Amino acid sequence: MFELHPRLAADTREVTRLPLCRVLLMNDRRFPWLILVPQRPEIREIHQLSPADRATLVEEIARVAQAMEKLHKADKMNVAALGNQVPQLHVHVIARFASDPAWPNPIWGRGTAEAYEPAQMATAIAAVKGALGA
Repeated sequence: MFELHPRLAADTREVTRLPLCRVLLMNDRRFPWLILVPQRPEIREIHQLSPADRATLVEEIARVAQAMEKLHKADKMNVAALGNQVPQLHVHVIARFASDPAWPNPIWGRGTAEAYEPAQMATAIAAVKGALGA
């Protein structure tokens, strides 16, 4: 049975569910940052997914990246599946800007996360849902 890793549960808020993935908003308002988590138990790596799930994952990543790019008018979309700290397979989709505080470097290890205020979180979630047509 699928369970979301406790670290992901603590650091994010659920936006919606797609056929394969839960779509989560990272609670760091410095960056428009979503995380896709395939709802499959005990999967750590993309290659461990079935061929059908891998294909679905790629399409869901593309759908989310396209929505984020359009919603935020991003200069660049960063997509990454690292898993060094959270072993559960998850894919980061981050809208990046030449003006953001980490540009042009990766966002990891840059400054301190700035949590959304509750109203900001609700607005961000609603905007992503709208962009995804969810």
